Amino acid sequence: MKIEQQRGISVTSSVMTFERGGITFNLLDTPGHEDFSEDTYRTLTAVDSAVMVIDAAKGIEPQTRKLFEVCRLRSVPIITFVNKVDREGRPPFELLDEIADMLALDVTPMNWPIGMGGEFEGIMDLATRRISRPTGDSRTFQGTTDDAALSDRFAEEVELAEAGYAPFDGEAYRNGDLTPVYFGSALKDFGPAELIAALAEHAPPPRPQPAEPAPVSPDESEVTGFVFKVQANMDPQHRDRIAFMRLCSGTFKRGMKLTPTGHGKPIAVHSPILFFAQDREIADEAFPGDIIGIPNHGTLRVGDTLSERAAIRFTGLPNFAPEILRRVQLKDPTKTKQLRKALDDMAEEGVTQVFYPEIGSNWIIGVVGQLQLEVLISRLDAEYKVAAGLEMAPFDTARWVSAADPADLKAFMDVNRSAMAKDRDGNPVFLAKSAWDVNYNADRYPKVKFAATRER
Repeated sequence: MKIEQQRGISVTSSVMTFERGGITFNLLDTPGHEDFSEDTYRTLTAVDSAVMVIDAAKGIEPQTRKLFEVCRLRSVPIITFVNKVDREGRPPFELLDEIADMLALDVTPMNWPIGMGGEFEGIMDLATRRISRPTGDSRTFQGTTDDAALSDRFAEEVELAEAGYAPFDGEAYRNGDLTPVYFGSALKDFGPAELIAALAEHAPPPRPQPAEPAPVSPDESEVTGFVFKVQANMDPQHRDRIAFMRLCSGTFKRGMKLTPTGHGKPIAVHSPILFFAQDREIADEAFPGDIIGIPNHGTLRVGDTLSERAAIRFTGLPNFAPEILRRVQLKDPTKTKQLRKALDDMAEEGVTQVFYPEIGSNWIIGVVGQLQLEVLISRLDAEYKVAAGLEMAPFDTARWVSAADPADLKAFMDVNRSAMAKDRDGNPVFLAKSAWDVNYNADRYPKVKFAATRER
């Protein structure tokens, strides 16, 4: 996207499939900014293991902590890669301790940097005792004069690392109790090969997915999957709309009919896509764990379950209550229809949430972070040719409201009509002026539920 090029950060999740050593990897890259943690959470529902990258030159940054927290919420096994060890930065022991404190996990170093920053000499594999150097040679730590000259300090660091941190335990890692840590320099190609090898050897294969009425095992023969992301205008030339589906069970064949939970009518998937960097390929078949793109025109939405015939629904893809609310001001009133389509598209992608007030004509958008507002305005202009502005809304947050007895819900909504809205699915939403306002009304109307999340 244009805004990604300007800022040098990713603001939307992306997908890439590649093969190495006869193993297929489906790489899902999440946004690199904490304002998009909701998108990160949804993406993590589609993965079986995560790689967390830390900049050795900067240490653990606030947005990294937020992303770690999101990862821990999903109980996703984590492999940590400390990048840029060839630059001046934090000592390796400090970084390991900081990672352990942040995650409340055991850590185990799987390789070790020979010096860091200006002293960087290469990477040592702690399992094989072999050193990879910038010159490209590889030799054992013991047995050569050059290796002995690397200093006693390095030998002592290796000994301390092995004695002070937990030994690797594959089961503890897959349970989310331990993170293997690799040091390296992606730019100089130290560490990525070892990282990929570790994923191939230790990361879990496709796992059972939570669903109703029962979890779905990848061994089941029926084809099932769920949509965790929708992206509009990936190709601005064709105004396309791609739904990304994680395949959970069965063997998918091109052209087969699947039924989405959204409307119950089977759809034939004629042109499923696999993503290879900048290239796309038609997928003739796919297997559990694969991510395929399904072109559609608004038929599929985030949270939809697709299956051959069974009445199942995958769970765990919520909307979160927004932390920032703004009114949308349309500068050209003749483009109301285009604005509504744009807001609905981006609400589907998770860029924003959109609320339609019961009173008043100004639609309200909700986001988690300020940067999402900038992305919204930029994309409205670039992709939909809609000029719009934002103004402060008289509300601070939103809650989805429901009640066991419809009469109780109606009584609340009638009294608070000026603060009521509907989301894009038509669900009632209470727009609150503050957290105090939420708590006050929750005490006053005990039979009404005020939810900060809503399952898609």
